[in-house]
Amino acid sequence: MHIVMLVFPQFTQLDLTGPFEVFARMPDTKISLAWKTTDPVTDGNGLRIVPTVDFDHCARADILFVPGGFGQMALMEDEATLTFLRRQAEGAQWITSVCTGSLVLAAAGLLTGYRATSHWQWIDQLTLFGAEPVRERVVIDRNRITGAGVSSGIDFALTLAAQLHGERMARTIQLSMEYDPAPPFDGGSPGKADPKIVAYLNDRLAGIAGERQAAAERAAARLRDGAD
Repeated sequence: MHIVMLVFPQFTQLDLTGPFEVFARMPDTKISLAWKTTDPVTDGNGLRIVPTVDFDHCARADILFVPGGFGQMALMEDEATLTFLRRQAEGAQWITSVCTGSLVLAAAGLLTGYRATSHWQWIDQLTLFGAEPVRERVVIDRNRITGAGVSSGIDFALTLAAQLHGERMARTIQLSMEYDPAPPFDGGSPGKADPKIVAYLNDRLAGIAGERQAAAERAAARLRDGAD
């Protein structure tokens, strides 16, 4: 089973490394970290990840995975990346993402007509690409599996592990990781968080929100023009 995980500048490392930890514990699995070059890529907080293969030499994926992060805005208008994703998706058994990685898949035309999720702050942008936003932790629609915000990556990957190898294997991986969440605060979603904290976070991201909306609208227009 060959899993191709996209990496890119300004991605969110936990979107990638949470699922990676689960995938690495699955049997008979090879993981490739793909980018345009094999030079180190820096995530949004300064962590450097080294891609294992470039786009031109990446073998066909059985599972295609895209993480999110603020670099997602540039990717939605990056034709080299979108072409790579479309090419890989042609033979993939599963096409997947976590967080705003779903918006990159959507910009490539890979979520049109599918139910999907994303980070709660940006999920509504999926409608621009003809996808149906679903505010759930993990969403499966045919051979698409999408995870919500950053920390949902482990839940997403365990869900996929169960699809591939059965619930017993997924439970075994979960136990081996001691994945037994007990957060210190019950406020990890906007429906549970203090409304003042939700408003504070939205205010902090107000500037980037406009940029993300504009990038999504441009990418959706490009997708429509291409379809025409």
